[in-house]
Amino acid sequence: MTERAIVEADGGSRGNPGPAGYGAVVKDAATGEVLAERHEYLGIATNNVAEYSGLVAGLAAAAELGVSIVDVRMDSKLVVEQMSGRWKIKHAALQPLAAQAREIAAGFARVSYTWIPRAENAHADRLANVAMDSAGSGATSPAPVAEARPKAKAAEPDRVSPAGWTGARGTPTKLLLLRHGQTEMSVDRRYSGRGDVPLTEHGRGQAAAAAKRLAAMPGLVGEDGEPAPIVSSPLIRTKQTAQAVADALGGRVETHPGLIETDFGEWEGLTFGEAAQRDPELHRCWLSDSSCPPPGGESFDAVHERVGKARRDLIERYDGRTVVVVSHVTPIKTLLRMGLDAGPSLLFRLHLDLASLSIVEFYPDGNASVRLVNDISHLP
Repeated sequence: MTERAIVEADGGSRGNPGPAGYGAVVKDAATGEVLAERHEYLGIATNNVAEYSGLVAGLAAAAELGVSIVDVRMDSKLVVEQMSGRWKIKHAALQPLAAQAREIAAGFARVSYTWIPRAENAHADRLANVAMDSAGSGATSPAPVAEARPKAKAAEPDRVSPAGWTGARGTPTKLLLLRHGQTEMSVDRRYSGRGDVPLTEHGRGQAAAAAKRLAAMPGLVGEDGEPAPIVSSPLIRTKQTAQAVADALGGRVETHPGLIETDFGEWEGLTFGEAAQRDPELHRCWLSDSSCPPPGGESFDAVHERVGKARRDLIERYDGRTVVVVSHVTPIKTLLRMGLDAGPSLLFRLHLDLASLSIVEFYPDGNASVRLVNDISHLP
């Protein structure tokens, strides 16, 4: 019988709340041998409910194996901090799950809880995704878990809402727009659209600095410990930047295809001067006419339409909440343009630095407010 085991657990929700599932794996602490796996589709629930459900399943599996010492490893900072007793459990839907986990844990000689990066929790994450994938396979699932959305906090005295003088009504959806960090393409100032290039070491440092800035901002983690949603373009440079934010907040990254950078077509990888020399008339047109696409690429008008659909998706899914959006120059400029109700000339006149932060709020009555543009005060 194994005396000491590692329990790795995870959970996910596609929508938060949305179709949710958990995964858990029990490993021999000495050899790393997999002793048990658990995964289950939960119905409609939040990330936190799914993560706690994964913990309960993992602890129960370890108890069935007769383990006496358990090291729990999870990428959910919320669960780890709450189960360690450092954070209070205020959310009603999480309290019974935490109590269930504590009851099982009381049967072991010792239990420890350690936060790990998501990359180190890949086994449990894979099982959670298997569970969520089963939602569309006709698999039987338990009744949905109802969970109330936390109420939005009132504006702080020094952060006055613009609604008082604009007439905007309702609670806005606040988008924190973070541009990705440096890549080799940005070092050389080359057109970098759909090319999937990673961050440089300096870019990873920029992402870490931006993540630290966001983690210190009020309202990014709710009173119940629920971190703000983090939505990224599907390209690796944005996903790496977003993951740094997720690690800092204790959240997870979702991707949205509508947030991807402009398709620069045959100009991909060229410098500004090289593209101008290759297609002089077309390049001049592209710099002055938003309907003019690069050869084999995408016009700014097309980007505007695509990003507009993504914005509607985000507002519908996260209505009235704060959302971290990690994207590229053109999609971020486009969202700011929508917030300002400005014409396409804004795209050519607005500068956005790498790893810069901008903020725009969209109200349910159609009003909007741009609160911040191209802030890089967090960068060294």
